[in-house]
Amino acid sequence: MPKVAVGFALATNETLGHELQAVLSIPPEDLLARGRARAESLNLSFVGAVYPPEAWALFQSGKALLVDVRTIEERTFVGHVPQSLHVAWKFGTGMTQNPRFLREFEKLAPKDAVVMLLCRSGKRSSDAAEALAKAGYTNAFNVLEGFEGELDAQQHRGGHDGWRHWGLPWIQA
Repeated sequence: MPKVAVGFALATNETLGHELQAVLSIPPEDLLARGRARAESLNLSFVGAVYPPEAWALFQSGKALLVDVRTIEERTFVGHVPQSLHVAWKFGTGMTQNPRFLREFEKLAPKDAVVMLLCRSGKRSSDAAEALAKAGYTNAFNVLEGFEGELDAQQHRGGHDGWRHWGLPWIQA
């Protein structure tokens, strides 16, 4: 049975732990409003953009679904958020576009559901959120930074941003 690798309360440093606790105290409606304002300021074509702690707080509140759009291989070997849903935006080593993405997504969530999309670094999930918005989803949010975050100077992920960097719950098969 998979175990949670790093718990929310076990953030890697005290500063991150305090920031996480502060985000958890914000009402979900305010977090959604923040995400919407952020998307507007970034001129995004979809409704919202949230940072990993905000996504975790919304997911825990039950106000939003968390959908991992990475490949099944990434979920299996790199890890994933417990109870997150999955629809691959792309698949295989060649990162081929999933032609069934919208059909598969429609089985998971109605078009008015608040859905947060998560990928490795926030780029594929942004593209997926854009596609959902074009398909009529009115509450598609991108999880900025993604699961692993951006590459650092040593070409490693997770050192300065991303879901795992924040010490949020994840499991690995």
